[in-house]
Amino acid sequence: MVFPRLVLDERRIKNDGTYPLAVRVTHNRQTATFPVGLSVKKEHWDEQNATLKKTHPHFKRLHADIYRLYHKVQKTSENLVDEQRFTLKALKEKLRIQPVIEIEPSKPVTFNEYANKLVNILYATNKVGNAIIYQTAINRLLKFANYAELTFEQINYRLLEDFKNTLIADGVKPNTVSNYFRTLRAIYNKAIKEKHVSKDCYYFTDIDFKPERTAKRAITKEELIKFVSSTTVSNSQEWHSKNFFLLSFNLIGASFTDLAYLTSDNVIGGRIEFKRRKTGKRYSIKLTDEALNLFSLYGAPGRKYLLPVLHNDILENSVNAKNFIHQWIKTTNKYLKRIAENCGISEVTTYVARHTWATLAKRMGYSNELIAEALGHEYGNRTTAIYLDDFEQDVIDNLNIGIQELVQRATDS
Repeated sequence: MVFPRLVLDERRIKNDGTYPLAVRVTHNRQTATFPVGLSVKKEHWDEQNATLKKTHPHFKRLHADIYRLYHKVQKTSENLVDEQRFTLKALKEKLRIQPVIEIEPSKPVTFNEYANKLVNILYATNKVGNAIIYQTAINRLLKFANYAELTFEQINYRLLEDFKNTLIADGVKPNTVSNYFRTLRAIYNKAIKEKHVSKDCYYFTDIDFKPERTAKRAITKEELIKFVSSTTVSNSQEWHSKNFFLLSFNLIGASFTDLAYLTSDNVIGGRIEFKRRKTGKRYSIKLTDEALNLFSLYGAPGRKYLLPVLHNDILENSVNAKNFIHQWIKTTNKYLKRIAENCGISEVTTYVARHTWATLAKRMGYSNELIAEALGHEYGNRTTAIYLDDFEQDVIDNLNIGIQELVQRATDS
């Protein structure tokens, strides 16, 4: 009888701590060993079942290749037995004539390599914002870990806990820490799905950190009226900043980024229609008289965009576009803060417009469901929500018009 068996050849250990994998054939109490051309660590080899463990980062590919070789050795042995000329020497000669070693050892993918690959994919698919978020979290972890090449297995409980405590000691805000860990966790989960690392090496659930609740960023109706009533010099930085804020407020708190990308193609039948960059949610907002007036201030022949934030030939969603918008937001917030200080009201930023719109809607007695629908949020139970009809568009239109008229009347009085 001939008995081929996959074994880990523990007689030969390599510098990286791995052992060669081989097919060992036994016949008449004699053995011959045929190397597979692959070395693995003991922790990735199931000796009892003579198989590669699923925890190996390249299990799927290597498992198939290993057993293709094994069955070739087995089939060749059976053929020699059927021909009544089987000997270990004959088997060696047969396999030497027909090379069967098709597997080359592969270096496990490191965290650095995999994480950077994901960043490159995000850039390639124009998800620049996410790419920057990923890169920032990756750089922060690599700088802390101080490894030239960080493996997934090295990202253990102790490393993550020390990383968290170091960030906190350095004065990094809890929500930023939370964002770093959420990003790193997403990278790790993707690596697990692609079999680059085992689920057994996942330690993120053991790290305790809680993000802070976002501070209230709305101003009161009275403060909003003071802001709207404030005077600014035409074409000054304060004037532009105030216009951008009011435009956002008139468009149900549209983000500065979404405003920057609007073109005449987004104006359809007296409405602004666009897809929110952050969530992909589609919006259709009726243009108020004030919104139309604000847009008219920036109309210029040959200009692609409705607002003078991006130049015509800039590549949409590119790093340059992202940087342009970021700088505009920074500058706009600087002058909004100056206007607020002159008015003696709470701090105003581009994001305050969205919060203030929602707060005013609530104070006017509108339901949380309607406000959430207008803002593009889900409200209540997500499973139940998919069975509910969306609010009629004119209901949301009337809500926004009601808020704008309330502010206008108060400002005029």
